[in-house]
Amino acid sequence: MKKILLSACLLLIGVYGMAQKKDKPAIASDGIKPIGIIKGLSDSALLDVVQRQTFRYFWDFGHPKSGLARERSNVAFDYGNEVVTTGGSGFGIMALIAADHRKFITHDQAVNRMVKIVEFLYRADAYHGVFPHWLNGETGKTIRFGRKDDGGDLVETAYLFEGLLCAKQYFKGTDPKERRIRDVISWLWGEVEWSWYTREGRDNLYWHWSPNNGWAMNFPIRGFNECLITYILAESADRYPVSADIYDRGWAQSDFFKNGKTFYGYKLPLGFDYGGPLFFSQYSFMGLNPKGLKDKYADYWEQNVNHTLINRAYCIDNPKKFKGYGENCWGLTASDNYEGYNAHSPTNDLGVISPTAALSAFPYTPEYSMKALRHFYYDLGDKIWGEYGFTDAFSESKNWYGKSYLAIDQGPIVVMIENHRSGLLWNLFMSCPEIQRGLKKLDFQSPALSKN
Repeated sequence: MKKILLSACLLLIGVYGMAQKKDKPAIASDGIKPIGIIKGLSDSALLDVVQRQTFRYFWDFGHPKSGLARERSNVAFDYGNEVVTTGGSGFGIMALIAADHRKFITHDQAVNRMVKIVEFLYRADAYHGVFPHWLNGETGKTIRFGRKDDGGDLVETAYLFEGLLCAKQYFKGTDPKERRIRDVISWLWGEVEWSWYTREGRDNLYWHWSPNNGWAMNFPIRGFNECLITYILAESADRYPVSADIYDRGWAQSDFFKNGKTFYGYKLPLGFDYGGPLFFSQYSFMGLNPKGLKDKYADYWEQNVNHTLINRAYCIDNPKKFKGYGENCWGLTASDNYEGYNAHSPTNDLGVISPTAALSAFPYTPEYSMKALRHFYYDLGDKIWGEYGFTDAFSESKNWYGKSYLAIDQGPIVVMIENHRSGLLWNLFMSCPEIQRGLKKLDFQSPALSKN
């Protein structure tokens, strides 16, 4: 039953890898020059190189009209060169802030890109304030993600606003452009009808609604998985919030929410056995700071650290004897593979390592993530290092080294490395008055919460 539920949860992401082509669309201007392997780098210098090169995915390869993140580096679904992803763009916005902070680009460049992004989103299709999974980056019109998935996608919208709320806190200048960024984000935020997506007041948030198909997708969002941020934002809303009880009666009510068992010596408070793919402990926590974050169900630092350690320990144990696995080569998560795309995990292991898994875990396992980074960069080198950082995945058992890059995998690398180094995105997101209100409403504890 648990495997069926996990498969259903990840089906909505799984089509990322279908019907790929190798055609390449045009890139945005003001590019950052890519660099190859540089020998003898210190840890800090290596992190700079990886963040900078990975950010190129969102900067050089960002859509020239909208500024949003393209879905992937190879064209999917025969839709041409215009597909941009809303959730991946939220990650890209957070990467943009990190790049400005690291001076990979100038502040004026960052401001101008953000103005382009928010002006585009203000005119783009939305459904009760909720954006679709995919947009046409030229026109702002919806590109359907599935036959009935042609309307609002609440989870992708949550990832987008995770980035937008960070931007609202970061771009604090008094000039007209930065004021415009903040104003438009406030308008977009206020128009998200989170309460509509309870489907007339049911106990759950629902993932999809469309004017053509209504609630036909029928996908209640329940934990524990990558969707925690959706409930936090819905509780934090100004105009259309949801009641606090649906967090308990919806999100926390499933047969795979609580765990409490021990794997490889690490207790896992929540979720599937062995924790599931590592993006569960990453996507919601790019802005939401898990340090000291607790509710009545879990200590989220313990949850995320132990999830990561279990994933690594499994790769070291390597029960299926896949080539290459070891203490410096680990990390199972959703990514491309030699068959297409899959949600890799200890219970769904196909011999595929995804660099984003270990690198986006830097805040949780800095020593082990650095060892993995040095192995990926120096030992595997040009097999997986390219113009936008590390390619999506590889399998040494199959002698397969992916060539593609995905927005939802590149973004967390830049952002979570930055959270490890400076806490920048965590500090911005947790300082939002909206988020402070939502977390208090749900009785969360966090050192970041004000006493007022």
